[in-house]
Amino acid sequence: MIIKPVVTFGYLINDSAVWQRRFAHLALTCAVSTRGKRGSRSTDPTGTFSLTEIAYVDVAVKRRPRHQLLTVSRDLITVSVVKKLTNNLVLRVQWEVHGAMISGGWVCALHVRTAGLGGSALGSDEEEIVYLAYVVIDVITNQVIGEREYAVRPTRRPSEELQTGQPLDVVVQQFDEFVRSLQVDPHSPLFRLVTDGQPPLRQCLHPEACSKDITLPTYYARFHDLRKEYVRAYTLRAVTRAQPAPPPPDHPGSLVDMVNYLGITPYAGENFYAAEVKDMASVIQRIIADGFRLELPETIDLVLETGICSKDDEIDGNCIVRARGLPWQSSDQDIAKFFRGLNVAKGGVALCLSPQGRRNGEALVRFVSQEHRDMALKRHKHHIGPRYIEVYRASGEDFLSVAGGATSEAAVFLSRGAQVIVRMRGLPYDATPQQVLEFFSTGDDPVQVLDGAEGILFVRRADGRATGDAFVLFSKEEDTPKALSRHRKLIGARYIELFRSTTAEVQQVLNRSLETRTSQASTPSTANPPAEGLLPVALVPQHVITSGTAKDCVRLRGLPYEAQVEHILTFLDEFAKNIVMQGVHMVYNAQGHPSGEAFIQMDSEASAFLCAQQKHHRYMTFGKKQRYIEVFQCSGDDMNLVLTGGVTPATSPKVLSPGPVTYYYPAMGPTLPPPLVYWGYPTPPVSPAHYYHPPHHPQTMIPEVVSVGGGSPLPIPPPAACPEWPIFMVN
Repeated sequence: MIIKPVVTFGYLINDSAVWQRRFAHLALTCAVSTRGKRGSRSTDPTGTFSLTEIAYVDVAVKRRPRHQLLTVSRDLITVSVVKKLTNNLVLRVQWEVHGAMISGGWVCALHVRTAGLGGSALGSDEEEIVYLAYVVIDVITNQVIGEREYAVRPTRRPSEELQTGQPLDVVVQQFDEFVRSLQVDPHSPLFRLVTDGQPPLRQCLHPEACSKDITLPTYYARFHDLRKEYVRAYTLRAVTRAQPAPPPPDHPGSLVDMVNYLGITPYAGENFYAAEVKDMASVIQRIIADGFRLELPETIDLVLETGICSKDDEIDGNCIVRARGLPWQSSDQDIAKFFRGLNVAKGGVALCLSPQGRRNGEALVRFVSQEHRDMALKRHKHHIGPRYIEVYRASGEDFLSVAGGATSEAAVFLSRGAQVIVRMRGLPYDATPQQVLEFFSTGDDPVQVLDGAEGILFVRRADGRATGDAFVLFSKEEDTPKALSRHRKLIGARYIELFRSTTAEVQQVLNRSLETRTSQASTPSTANPPAEGLLPVALVPQHVITSGTAKDCVRLRGLPYEAQVEHILTFLDEFAKNIVMQGVHMVYNAQGHPSGEAFIQMDSEASAFLCAQQKHHRYMTFGKKQRYIEVFQCSGDDMNLVLTGGVTPATSPKVLSPGPVTYYYPAMGPTLPPPLVYWGYPTPPVSPAHYYHPPHHPQTMIPEVVSVGGGSPLPIPPPAACPEWPIFMVN
């Protein structure tokens, strides 16, 4: 194996190998003196080499004891220390890689077709993959050593012509076995996939595999973009005044552009579907024949890394999107899965909160580059479960306003190196760190909080009183299911809601606390009532009130006024397990008094039907009282009809949750009783100082507000407010 020298090997200082120059080239090369048995020369890359010169490296690497692995960073080289000589080391080279095709290896052209659009729009319509084609090329001989085509059977809309195909997971496994039959290890760093542009892997294969819970082999997470390699290679040739000329376009629009520029005869065989992958193979072989290497590796991040963002950070606004309409229970990991295939920056998912600190179904996502942001925009109206997600451009200022931290308290808490953050809601106001530690360390599957009491952060109001929320840190990803399994377990008499949180959410909640202190210092405790005939109207985002024709909700009427969520769960008995997380919504009137009603969101229409059928007119026992309860099955649209009285509000909801500003519109419509306010448990009922009611004036029809699926309740504020509840203040 011939390897050319680059720079003299480093010297030893205090048992550390210090490299004399920084990394300067993409391709790893080094000078070796091969020594086989009895001094014979060997070309076996796994033979024993005495390195006197080695590639540029930009890190210092500890010298390990002999016979132990020594790994140089940046995927440069992995070696085994065999013997220390006077001025150098004798090393056993296992492989030599810096993300590039070196002396040897294999490349595999991959072509993907879906049941929908192709070209630059591939994957933008969320259609399933129906065809995969592979061509494996030996880099040393520059010859095709294997070809395979697979018809893939879609699961959502299988057509007759695709019934002979195999499921995607079976096809992936079959190709893996085929490559191994060629005496090629596909998991070797010397094996790389090559695609025509970014969409085949980033927009098709990875998103679909994620949605179907298919684990792809690791070699699908590294690939080369043929268009980028083509531009790099032949732009360089044009600069050096070599033929052919002129240089290629900055970015070829299609594979045909590359084939025509290189003067390659397009494939004209009978197999129409294989034409594109064969043309790709021809372009790859021409690049290799012209003396170029594939030196621009692409990677696909499969794990979302945490990170802390400060208000003072500079954010590239061309890398930000806003996702809207997310399920209320979505975590940052769920959002990263929605954008699977695209690389999200560290700490790049920021869940937006309403003014009351509840998730509002929006998130700002920061990608590593504008290229990835542009691909994310093509996922507009793609789905998470049954919900479609809207994806829009956003600015760096938008991201900083949500994810940027302004308190040292949050920075200290988040710098402890936790892999998992869990938010607790509904804590007793006098809860102590010890109670939280015992909550997680007792019972089945105990889990330890990172750094004990230091890994717990209670959220407090401006005057120091607890809000019932806390954030808890855990050290490992494996701790997540153990911690969340305690959802709805009790601390004292309160059941505790748990859901996975993010660094951005911690920052937002504490920032809101800081803003509350400022606003309370400058805002008077009373406000003038609105003009006669005008009443406040809450701005409700679309995702806060559930919608749709699916009858997956139930409505309870006739509840005792003293009933709490725990009593409802007891009443529903075996159906309580079918309630979605944070899906119980108590109903209070404008005075903060219980109305005797509740809305329950179930996990399916079947669950809601059986619940209504078996629990309607059953009795709820409350102390010595017995009340029969009416239970009705309803849909999100039915709920909206009740809330709005069949009239569309005059004000359109904003994209982001509104602040404390309240809008008014003239009284109109039929006379209705005072509006009801729907609060998401465990928020306690509100008892404002007084409630303004226009004298001798019909009540304007006002949409009630419901917190469905854990969204933040947006109450209709009266003109005066209790200082404890600033959300009732009217500016």
